[in-house]
Amino acid sequence: MAKTATKKEMTIAEKLDGLYNLQRIDSEIDRIRTIRGELPLEVQDLEDEIAGLDTRIANIESEIKDLDTEISDRKNSSKDAETAIAKYKEQQNNVRNNREFESIAKEIEFQELEIRLNEKRSKESKAKIGGKKEILDEAKERRDFRAEDLASKKAELDEIIAETQAQEEKLEKKSKTALKKLDARLSGAYTRLRENARNGLAVVPVDRDACGGCFNKIPPQRQLDIQTKKKVIACEHCGRILVPSESED
Repeated sequence: MAKTATKKEMTIAEKLDGLYNLQRIDSEIDRIRTIRGELPLEVQDLEDEIAGLDTRIANIESEIKDLDTEISDRKNSSKDAETAIAKYKEQQNNVRNNREFESIAKEIEFQELEIRLNEKRSKESKAKIGGKKEILDEAKERRDFRAEDLASKKAELDEIIAETQAQEEKLEKKSKTALKKLDARLSGAYTRLRENARNGLAVVPVDRDACGGCFNKIPPQRQLDIQTKKKVIACEHCGRILVPSESED
């Protein structure tokens, strides 16, 4: 009868080596992502700004179109008023009394007022169009400038991604494999420490008698315990897992 293979229990030293190896892999991933820096955020900000400018440009163009329509409508209204005036003046030639003449004269006066009002409103609308076109030109100029900036940033980001993506994907696979080799307690502790650490360091070597993460001094006896790798020891100050320096490893 075949014996069932059992998974060999890792020693503390192997666990610590595994943790430090995982940390080095993840630190290299961090380094690659740092190369990209703020570029992805800058690209997103530029895309959002351009979208906002496009909306603003469309709104201004719509407002100008509405004002043009209003000017056209007032021009047609004035033409109708001129036609009405000509008609009323013709009627004045055939009136039978002063009352009819005065009634038609008031209609003519009303139409003339309508024409003057249309001219005034049209003049105001043309002035508004002039102001809006200035704002529109500024918005378009800014949009073109930002579009050039976006194209440059995207090209820069694409170049960096092309150079580092394959390496990053390879390291991410190695990180997942290394993490799976650890028991649930250690992998959970590592993940929590890494998420809370400003520089992503969860496992650090002792460097010049101090923690490689927070640089606080470590007592000599504790350093000896760390070097023996007999147990998992965390820094009393920052909580990072401590391993011997690479020169002592």
